[in-house]
Amino acid sequence: MPEKQILGPRDRPDLRHWIPLSFQHVFAMFGATVLVPLLTGLSPSAALFSAGTGTLIYILLTGARVPAFLGSSFAFIPPIISISAAYGMPYALGGAFAAGLFYCAAGAVIKIAGTRWLDRALPPVVIGSVIVVIGLNLAPTAMGMAMNDSGGNYSLPMLSIAFVTLGITVAANIFLKGFFSTIPILIGLVSGYIFTLIMGRFFPVYDIISFQGVKDAAWFGPPHFAAPKFNFVAVLTFIIVSLATICEHLGDMLVTSKVVGQDFYKSPGLHRTLAGDGLATAWASMWGGPPNTTYGENIGVMVITRVYSVAVIGGAALIAIILSFFQKFSALIRTIPTPVMGGISMLLFGIIASSGLRTIVESGVDYKDKRNLTISSVIFVIGIGGGRLAFSIGSGVQFQLAGVALATLVGIILNLVFPPAKKQ
Repeated sequence: MPEKQILGPRDRPDLRHWIPLSFQHVFAMFGATVLVPLLTGLSPSAALFSAGTGTLIYILLTGARVPAFLGSSFAFIPPIISISAAYGMPYALGGAFAAGLFYCAAGAVIKIAGTRWLDRALPPVVIGSVIVVIGLNLAPTAMGMAMNDSGGNYSLPMLSIAFVTLGITVAANIFLKGFFSTIPILIGLVSGYIFTLIMGRFFPVYDIISFQGVKDAAWFGPPHFAAPKFNFVAVLTFIIVSLATICEHLGDMLVTSKVVGQDFYKSPGLHRTLAGDGLATAWASMWGGPPNTTYGENIGVMVITRVYSVAVIGGAALIAIILSFFQKFSALIRTIPTPVMGGISMLLFGIIASSGLRTIVESGVDYKDKRNLTISSVIFVIGIGGGRLAFSIGSGVQFQLAGVALATLVGIILNLVFPPAKKQ
């Protein structure tokens, strides 16, 4: 069972607690949400706008029952780059729009067929193993942010920033009481930022925070929006890739359900969570934002704080929308050093993996049973080892099923193929 909640999904904090709790989620998702458009050529401000509005759409579609923040999806980076290079960015946005509608169609199928088959396809041995993979699959990203400088080279000063941030976050999480025990991530981020600023005044190697972008940014301005266009290849490419991201959605809902202690597969229903994710992705493409997905970083924040309030997530969504228009503040947040984010991620991603281990232990999975041992072993190796299934679908575009998505799919297949051991 999950630990006692401080705030459940339906609870609302008072305003003086609400704002910092929501900001904490914004800080957790900000780096990854902005990174995707930076890698693909889309607008970071449009990504923030679509993440915020997409999260509100998701909250509406799920009846304000699921505490999930939606941000830019890393899984769609390859098709965005390939389609935009071959046909132009508007056609990549059109493909993303089609993928969002495909999510909704998949949700309709689940609505008709029900979810009982999911209990057969996803027993605890698969669920727990996938959750472990979701956390550990992100571990190299966390350590890369923690250890490397801007050139991608190992840097002891950067690692020291990450460890200071991590240490303060852990201490805040364990030792602080009352309201401050619910915002350890925010405390760690601010402390790591201040530490970097102070060290940068005395040691040039720590001088990595530049405020030039803040000075150059306008105080207020609309995000850079773009509209989608459509062709067959782009639409087909994104629909095929969305088969993989639907598997990731299953994993994310498993994690969130275990963290919160409620079965979101049944209430509000997987068909609603898929529809919310799909409509948010289609909506994002209409404004020039990348496809959306539920965020592991924000799940990690909930695990640490035990604050599962949908209202807090909604507050974070509103803040993201506001930040997309206040460009100076957005620029200020972008000055957060990468190793500070790395220090936070070392804890967040590890806690997600630990939640998977807890699922396995509490469910009583018997690893003396060779079937269970085999299923977990294959999931771990494929998911953590970088397993990848890729093939060309024409015009130099590849379909790719990798990492968590491939591990989830293989785990489901193995569980269905291998019969459970007969009870004596």
